[in-house]
Amino acid sequence: MIKLIGVLIVAAGFLFRFNTLLVVMAAGIVTGMVSGMSFEEVMTMFGKFFIENRYMSMPILLTLPVIGILERYGLKEQAEKLIKKAKGATAGRVLLSYLFIREASAAIGLNIGGHAQTVRPLIAPMAEGAAQARYGEVPDRLRDDIKAHAAAAENTGWFFGEDIFIATGAILLMKGFFDSVGMNVGVWDMALWGLPTALAAFFISWTRFYRLDKRITRAMSQPFKQTQKKEVM
Repeated sequence: MIKLIGVLIVAAGFLFRFNTLLVVMAAGIVTGMVSGMSFEEVMTMFGKFFIENRYMSMPILLTLPVIGILERYGLKEQAEKLIKKAKGATAGRVLLSYLFIREASAAIGLNIGGHAQTVRPLIAPMAEGAAQARYGEVPDRLRDDIKAHAAAAENTGWFFGEDIFIATGAILLMKGFFDSVGMNVGVWDMALWGLPTALAAFFISWTRFYRLDKRITRAMSQPFKQTQKKEVM
């Protein structure tokens, strides 16, 4: 059980909001050393896996400058203007639509989203624009709430959607683990059992986005109610 101390370190690091990279590295180092590896061996493995997988991060690194240039020349503002023209759009509906697209595309192996590439420059501004189109200027507190739900839509859609795709890293990792302990579990079986979880995550998120819209409506209607009370008095 002592080898699971890395999980405890990660949980504690996230709880106290320490630097994510440092927390994960510390968890890996401690886990390796309690498993009988020396510090040098752990660091050697870090370097080995970084070299072997460095090409996987290149598409993300290459898209960041492009997104930065687009943001500089008004990508977020144009996204807000676009969604304001859509009748019936709300912050929750925008985020639910993105969640559906993200989860469905991940289920067939397509990675078409991401926090830096999609959520920050497009989805979050569109959700904020939908709220502004209905209620006018939205206070910072509600803006932060919308941004948090936009990040949650990305995390939920990608995390639960990719577990339905048989060639994703999570499925292959579980397949390799089961094979190593002598358990014959097919990738199709694991993908099939990931489907109920993905559906549950979608409908739970649907409820959360619905409550977000209600919360925005309630918060934006309070000034109007207070004005009415003053006029009566």
